[in-house]
Amino acid sequence: MSPAVCRPGTMAAFRSGLLVLTAPLPALAPRLAPLLSSAARLVNRTLYVHLQPDLSLESPPQPQPGQVPATFEVLDVLSLLYAGADRHRGLDVRVLLTNVQAKSARPPAPAVSVQNLAHPPEVVLTDFQTRDGSQYNPVKQQLERYATSCYSCAPQLSSVLLCPDHGTGELPAEPLDVPSPSTIRPASPVTRSPKQPVRGYQRGAVGGTFDRLHNAHKVLLSVACVLAQEQLVVGVADKDLLKSKVLPELLQTYADRVEHLSEFLVDIKPSLNFDIIPLLDPYGPAGSDPLLQFLVVSEETYRGGMAVNRFRLEHGLEELALYQIQLLKDQNHKENEEDKVSSSSLRQRMLGTLLRPPNKRPELPACLYVLGLTGISGSGKSSIAQRLRSLGAYVIDSDQLGHRAYAPGGPAYQPVVEAFGTDILYKDGLINRKVLGSRVFGNKKQLKVLTDIMWPVMAMLAREEMDVAVAQGKRVCVIDAAVLLEAGWQDMVHEVWTVVIPETEAVRRIMERDGLSEAAANSRLQSQMSGQRMVEQSHVVLSTLWEPQVTQQQVERAWDLLQKRLPETLRT
Repeated sequence: MSPAVCRPGTMAAFRSGLLVLTAPLPALAPRLAPLLSSAARLVNRTLYVHLQPDLSLESPPQPQPGQVPATFEVLDVLSLLYAGADRHRGLDVRVLLTNVQAKSARPPAPAVSVQNLAHPPEVVLTDFQTRDGSQYNPVKQQLERYATSCYSCAPQLSSVLLCPDHGTGELPAEPLDVPSPSTIRPASPVTRSPKQPVRGYQRGAVGGTFDRLHNAHKVLLSVACVLAQEQLVVGVADKDLLKSKVLPELLQTYADRVEHLSEFLVDIKPSLNFDIIPLLDPYGPAGSDPLLQFLVVSEETYRGGMAVNRFRLEHGLEELALYQIQLLKDQNHKENEEDKVSSSSLRQRMLGTLLRPPNKRPELPACLYVLGLTGISGSGKSSIAQRLRSLGAYVIDSDQLGHRAYAPGGPAYQPVVEAFGTDILYKDGLINRKVLGSRVFGNKKQLKVLTDIMWPVMAMLAREEMDVAVAQGKRVCVIDAAVLLEAGWQDMVHEVWTVVIPETEAVRRIMERDGLSEAAANSRLQSQMSGQRMVEQSHVVLSTLWEPQVTQQQVERAWDLLQKRLPETLRT
């Protein structure tokens, strides 16, 4: 093992690291923020945190890991750690709980000699400070030996003493704007001191959506892991419980959420048996499992926890001990985002960003970058197209292409008349689109006859419009088409941009705009590809759910990011 010396200002050089915190807990709390900032300059992916208060790395015998009694003070430090970690959003912080032991009548489970971690640390860091404030190699060697006696680490493990290299002497007390020591509240209000032990239970439960696992989730899960001694049931919201979420189209799949959740839980407390199950109703297993003893909830879901207990009593089961966790405040939330750390805000921040690599389209004009803009009826797609036009894009309106194709003498006119008869015509020979629409609506066979005629013709006209865009010196062209994906036109664009909106809002807009009944508006939406399926094939997602200025900010952000990824030949 080769000790490393990292100087102040060093950029992140390690993908994963282990931070061993040795200060007494009361002294540690005000130092957490600068310690995390220092660690984030060295580690850029996963940072594990190991609590071992009063550990000495200067004494001659090899230091051994010891049990840390779980107290309310420990839980508050957990919350402070994750609150501080939220300032470093690219860093995945995981506080390891193997050595944190809640008060229990049962003896603690025997510790595994060396715990495997999903991302073996490449560097071990510590807040331990040598007497002379230097990077003292024997201390670093002790640190490395201690780390490898506890956890599986990378073969070439480096070590850094944070205090001398990242702030001389005392680390500044950088305040954290988070709630003070009241991270966890038992159901019944009790007076408790920081040193008061936290009771352990054999089995308990916690639930949530757990989309894009974030630091507020980690607090909730960590407290549940401290309380549980044998089994933790984790309910993951799915299906109907997702419908009311903000931007449900951008939710990770159930399988992805479970995968990330499972890795985190096994990392922080591998001795527990985790039962991760889909949560399909508000009560879940907490409402029916007689073996459960506690339920961890947030301030937001506390009423739901109370409802679970009422449900249990109605069905002859004992109440669960409820533990309520404070929400983490998001100090950087925007005007239209929640003021707490939340998955909803994370999904909103995805709007306008690139979700997958663009398509390579060598068959398209080399001097033109083509976007396909789509969305369900009422999504506000046309308003997005107008905003893109004002930013300099050439917009091809597929509705206008359809009108041109249908017009007498147009490329689709004669094939449509031959397929559907002359009774679809007005007296002046124009195609009556309402009559034609009534022929194909609800008739899949007839609709396919029509689209097999129209879509190839409209694609041909779109390519002609691209040539016009090139002649006008435009660099970006947008095909505005509700049927972009159904028609297969994604094959002639570099990126698909989809505008999403909740179906309830889309129905309201359609009724208001087109004077349709609610049933008719719903019927129209059911005949289209869903927003979820569109997003699955999209590169960029936008939404017009909020105020017009928020939509404008989204579009401008998406446009600015687009300019940065345009081929070199198209950049201004």
